[in-house]
Amino acid sequence: MTTDNRVWLAALALSAVGFVGITLDEGYTNKAIPDPVLGTKVPTIGFGTTTGVKMGDTTTPPQALARALVDVQGYEHALKSCVTVPLHQYEYDAYVDLAYNIGPGAFCGSTLVKRLNAKDYAGACDAILMWRRVGDVDCSTPGNKVCAGLWQRRQRLHRQCNGEPT
Repeated sequence: MTTDNRVWLAALALSAVGFVGITLDEGYTNKAIPDPVLGTKVPTIGFGTTTGVKMGDTTTPPQALARALVDVQGYEHALKSCVTVPLHQYEYDAYVDLAYNIGPGAFCGSTLVKRLNAKDYAGACDAILMWRRVGDVDCSTPGNKVCAGLWQRRQRLHRQCNGEPT
């Protein structure tokens, strides 16, 4: 079923392009490393996996891809539980990518989801740019050397969400 060429979430799944984008954005590490913000309290491994990870864990690329796929399915489930409006595939991919990066709780409790569920699609896309901080660092600051990649990712997701070329 479509509304304004958008599809109800039950019919959507992350596209292959969306999955590859997430893995490229997250980068790969074969051993657990401290989270950039939370440190060793929340170590990450593979392609940004944090669930059940402890320092000292190791992985291989195939294991990490399989785990990222399971992670994505969890983020998709969370998104489908809190978003009540239909989406374009490119919007869905952008929102799953953001949820993968910020976590399902932060995503579902966000201004973005409030705007989205009010059918303020443009405002929801704009809200992606609100997620510009890593801890106390504003990643959108020109010349930033700490997290410029995160800000580039947010800008790309914003363009994608608006249906623009990325």
